[in-house]
Amino acid sequence: MAKIVIAQQFCGPPNSGNGGYVCGVLARDLDGPVTSVLRARVPLDVDLDLTMAEGAAVMTDAAGGLIGRGDPAMGSLLPDPPAPPSAEAARAAGARYVGHEQSYHPICFTCGADRQEGDGLRVFPGQLDGAAAGHVACLWTPDAAFADADGLATTEVIWAALDCPGFFAWVVKEGRHGALLGTMTGEVLRRPSAGETCIVTAWPLAREGRKETAGVALFSTDGDLLARGHQVWIMSVPPQAAAA
Repeated sequence: MAKIVIAQQFCGPPNSGNGGYVCGVLARDLDGPVTSVLRARVPLDVDLDLTMAEGAAVMTDAAGGLIGRGDPAMGSLLPDPPAPPSAEAARAAGARYVGHEQSYHPICFTCGADRQEGDGLRVFPGQLDGAAAGHVACLWTPDAAFADADGLATTEVIWAALDCPGFFAWVVKEGRHGALLGTMTGEVLRRPSAGETCIVTAWPLAREGRKETAGVALFSTDGDLLARGHQVWIMSVPPQAAAA
């Protein structure tokens, strides 16, 4: 068992850990694809327990309550990403990021427009020109503040970079917001270096009741797949109310 702390810096909503970041913490010591499931709000700036049990990573709070769990997953659970856009197309899509015009989570570690370089990731996905509605993209360059001793972006930061784009895929497709990440299955094939510009993409997959699924991917500017994921988002309001 290890004690860990999810610092305020790594928030999604102001009072909870960033879903992708926490899912990445659960996945970082497991090999291959991992399914991370979040079961409760992730408290910030307090001691949490991270335990390896029966091949899984389990995160609990001080009272023993389950916060999340990461388990090895089958690669078949991961979507095949669409062909990556060019860096120029991804840059143009990022300029259409709706978070620049409307307030979503301005201090979110991943997509918060109020965060500065080296403090947040500043991943700003927008509609990709000529693609289906909700197919979003942007550029992302890992800051040195989020690299390990080898100069590579850490696993949990890569998972965080792929978090919010799946949310915005549905925002752009349907013009509404209000959902929390429940489950993310992902794999990291190659960790980019600090300062290496990458292409982030996401696209909506399906909706079933209050569950929306999305695919996400990270590419090099040469088109090499670096990471990919499948997400399940839980809408905070029913679809009928969200559309009203």
